[in-house]
Amino acid sequence: QVQLVESGGGLVQPGGSLRLSCAASGFTFSIYAMKWYRQAPGKEREWVASIGPSGSTAYADSVKGRFTISRDNAKNTVYLQMNNLKPEDAAVYYCNAYRATTKANYWGQGTQVTVSS
Repeated sequence: QVQLVESGGGLVQPGGSLRLSCAASGFTFSIYAMKWYRQAPGKEREWVASIGPSGSTAYADSVKGRFTISRDNAKNTVYLQMNNLKPEDAAVYYCNAYRATTKANYWGQGTQVTVSS
């Protein structure tokens, strides 16, 4: 059974930091691209960052230079380090696993990030 379980969300002041984690199970984690998406109230879900099986990374322009995605294949976990958080970063953050060759696409349940003073 495939599972993606996010954690690490919470309330943080503007300028603060959070680290999100996504623990994966039920599939061969190391061969999947892992991505973070977010969805704010009333808005569509948007892509935030990706890390490929080889460790290559990509970021949305809105988070470039502030967020860092990483993965630990030994722990089947992907992380999102978020620094200098802004109120517009507030959203539910979702973990996604994707494999292009099979179109396998898995989602976590999301973790809430609130940025407010």
